[in-house]
Amino acid sequence: MKFLDLARVQIRSGAGGAGAASFRREKYIEFGGPDGGDGGRGGDVVAEAVDGLNTLIDFRYQQHFFARNGQGGMGKQRTGADGDDIVLRVPVGTEILDEDQETVVADLTAVGDRVMLAEGGNGGWGNLRFKSSTNQAPRRANAGQEGVERTIWLRLKLIADAGLLGLPNAGKSTFLAATSNARPKIADYPFTTMHPNLGVVGVDDAEFLIADIPGLIEGAHEGRGIGDRFLGHVERCAVLLHLVDATAEDPVADWRTVVGELEAYGGVLAQKPRVTALNKIDALDEDERAERRAALEAAAGPVHMMSGVSREGLTDVLRVLRAEISDERVRHKKDAEEDKPWRP
Repeated sequence: MKFLDLARVQIRSGAGGAGAASFRREKYIEFGGPDGGDGGRGGDVVAEAVDGLNTLIDFRYQQHFFARNGQGGMGKQRTGADGDDIVLRVPVGTEILDEDQETVVADLTAVGDRVMLAEGGNGGWGNLRFKSSTNQAPRRANAGQEGVERTIWLRLKLIADAGLLGLPNAGKSTFLAATSNARPKIADYPFTTMHPNLGVVGVDDAEFLIADIPGLIEGAHEGRGIGDRFLGHVERCAVLLHLVDATAEDPVADWRTVVGELEAYGGVLAQKPRVTALNKIDALDEDERAERRAALEAAAGPVHMMSGVSREGLTDVLRVLRAEISDERVRHKKDAEEDKPWRP
């Protein structure tokens, strides 16, 4: 399944049905009077967050969603049928934006969240509604209300507890593969990761979700490389893990590059709790480790040492991340065991 996190959608709610201008016609009844029914209501367009989806790929193949119009009213005081609603099923974490891609219409962050995107038009009144003591035989009936047509954007932001940051080939995918059952693509060339990956990691008695996004390079906020649009997938994280390649020529410069891109991205991302880890230490001797750690700590503060290949220091880093995540966000392993069905 391909990953898609941004989609443009055209929606239109149904128009209301027209009211009927009708009169009762029966044998031996000379003055039957008006009996025109009301028109039916047009269908609504609703968005709902559902479980089991993690991409907007369905909206690449269908971009137009038009609800059905209400049926017109009929004689014998019959009301027209209402138009069927249309429900856009989107993944949890989807933001709905207006056509300008800036105004947030809704943010669906939990399963079952629903929002009305376009309300159907009301049905018109039939001539029976206009009958009065001074107008016994009205011949007027209202037309149905028009539906609402608009263009919206769907933007998916993955819901994860921790997010991975770093330059290309900093070892983010290797870290995710070493700590979870996720199997992201790993290779020795830049931009191996082209779309976000999720993995569930466990440490001690807790499990939490980690998101891996494509690497950032200098100028990503200006569109260089893959750009910085994937940073939206770590906006909801409680903590960020910044991996720095210990084998790079200048790890401090690499660290400053990523931090600069976070600040250029704006929002609250740059102020989120951030854990800095020096990765790939298995390729260094003890003196090189101490030298590079001291240089990075002078610029970034506390630095953790780890290696995704040899798994050295992974547990300590996971425990530091766990300490930054609230108890409400993590899932305890005991609870997971209780959820399993009983077997003899």
